[in-house]
Amino acid sequence: MPAQPPVASADLLRQHGLKATAQRMAVLQAVSGLAHSTAEDVATSVRAEIGTISRQAVYDVLGALVEAGLVRRIQPSRSPARYEARVDDNHHHLICRDCGRIVDVDCAVGETPCLHATDDHGYEIDEAEVVYWGRCPDCRTAPAAHHQPGER
Repeated sequence: MPAQPPVASADLLRQHGLKATAQRMAVLQAVSGLAHSTAEDVATSVRAEIGTISRQAVYDVLGALVEAGLVRRIQPSRSPARYEARVDDNHHHLICRDCGRIVDVDCAVGETPCLHATDDHGYEIDEAEVVYWGRCPDCRTAPAAHHQPGER
């Protein structure tokens, strides 16, 4: 029998106007336990926890959690969307160009840098993102090998 998610997950869902279903609790727990996870990572974790769940159901739940502000979705260039539970602060991401590893990095100044457009051209801006790209320490010291982003 799978372990029950903490009651806090159910309370958190309800506080954000969502029904506390087994699928939602399992997806929220999976995202909380897997930093920068893909929908496929989440689906694998949820299946291990509660059994069967469709890929579409995972996407639907992730969408609801993002909409409710419980999960953050990031979309690195040339990479599948990633999901994280760290939503209550101002942080950015470091992404390795070689292996695709993603690491959180706190804002150095404590304020959102350069995230207000000087001219919005009539757009209603609702989000801005800073991503730092480079090579992680492991890839910098590894022999010259060509990795596909996302390989670890």
